[in-house]
Amino acid sequence: MEQLFQTLYGIPLLGLVFQLGGYLVDRLPSIAPIVLGLAAPIALGALCGVMNERSGVVNIGIEGIMLIAAFVAFVAGAFAADAFPAEGSDVFGVTPALLIGVAAAVISAMLVSLLHAWLSISIRADQIISGTIINIAALGLTGYLNRLIISANPRAGAGTFKSFNPPDALVDLPIIGWVLNMFLDQGPIAMIVIVLVIVLQIMLFRSRWGLRTRAVGEHPKAADTVGIDVIALRYRNVIIGGAFAGLAGAYLTLEATSSFQNGMTSGRGFIALAAVIFGRWTPIGSFGAALMFTAAEALGVAIRFRPPDGDLAALGDVMTAIPNQVYGALPYIITIIILAGVVGRSIPPAAVGQPYYKESRA
Repeated sequence: MEQLFQTLYGIPLLGLVFQLGGYLVDRLPSIAPIVLGLAAPIALGALCGVMNERSGVVNIGIEGIMLIAAFVAFVAGAFAADAFPAEGSDVFGVTPALLIGVAAAVISAMLVSLLHAWLSISIRADQIISGTIINIAALGLTGYLNRLIISANPRAGAGTFKSFNPPDALVDLPIIGWVLNMFLDQGPIAMIVIVLVIVLQIMLFRSRWGLRTRAVGEHPKAADTVGIDVIALRYRNVIIGGAFAGLAGAYLTLEATSSFQNGMTSGRGFIALAAVIFGRWTPIGSFGAALMFTAAEALGVAIRFRPPDGDLAALGDVMTAIPNQVYGALPYIITIIILAGVVGRSIPPAAVGQPYYKESRA
């Protein structure tokens, strides 16, 4: 077997492809937690997109909602840390300040989602324009308040949630050990993502609420005919979807980092929308797409810390010569390539983006 690998690795040009495959197989167990950590905010944003679009409402403002939630989470957590100083618990390093920050992020995201729902459903404004306004306003408002509040208090902060360290007995299990480590070697927000994905998948396709949601997204007039309150259901789902985007924002400032930076969402909300399309408007599919988009970025992290060596030295020379910025851009490049091939083949809910005009019963 070793001789076979040596032969494959020695093939000109094509050998580098085989070397890359071998390197990925070797490094996957160690970078798997990084992949999930990078995918967590994108997956949560995608769940927001699924909730919205399955109800017939386009929301390209996920980026702005996440950014506002990230800012509010950091500021609320920082003020709460001053008011309620406490040591972190043994479980995830939880403090009252961190919990207040997460709650504030979720509430703020739901309020912004309520604004989008009002503009899209009641006012019947163009849903793309509404989302664009939210994105622009969020970038400008958080940038101004960051300079006004956070920059003036450079020591402000609530800290971060700590990752759970799974027992070695679980991590060392054959075949599934690295998978368990991937999902368990995380903070609470990233860890709960898979739970939310599974619950929403079941609810969307195996419950009365899910059936009504899909009916409203496909044929709202028919849904209204059988007694479903289309307007109320769309409002409810858009607002609940905002809670997922709020968790994504809280993750960025209270789990992934302990700071807020202008524009720190860095396009994750738009990648989340791409994950929704590639995942065919399903929670599990969107989660898988988020993992795929961030795997390339995690690969860049692995190469920086442990590049290919030994038999893979040729591959290591090539990959280390590539600037780190290229690996950082890979998720966006992959997003564009995949969307170019998927758009037109994935069929969205039939009534998505279309305002609903309730017929008079007079």
